[in-house]
Amino acid sequence: MIIAVDFDGILHHGTYPQIGVPSQEARAALATLRQKGHYIIIWTCRNGDLLLQAINWLVEEGFQFSRVNDQEPQNAAKYGDNSRKVYADVYIDDHNACGLPSWDDIIKYVTTLENE
Repeated sequence: MIIAVDFDGILHHGTYPQIGVPSQEARAALATLRQKGHYIIIWTCRNGDLLLQAINWLVEEGFQFSRVNDQEPQNAAKYGDNSRKVYADVYIDDHNACGLPSWDDIIKYVTTLENE
């Protein structure tokens, strides 16, 4: 399953454009999801130097992910392009309509989806 995860407000406790303290729960959840074989795309509006700073921070902090702001290659090939809007089965963002569930609830939800 492809999971798109927002950067700011999800993976760290800080205010854009600064990067704050890493979310330990998010780091552990991404590791669990990757271990289960899920494809994690970091999905952010950052670009240029701010994006590079975020990617370097993710690597230094030990976050597990597959890509940043880019399609999973099989989807890009399937649809013949690599649009700016990242395709995912699940989007994790602190600005979604019902708020951000706990990371335990997110893992349970993904597990339910993969078992359907």
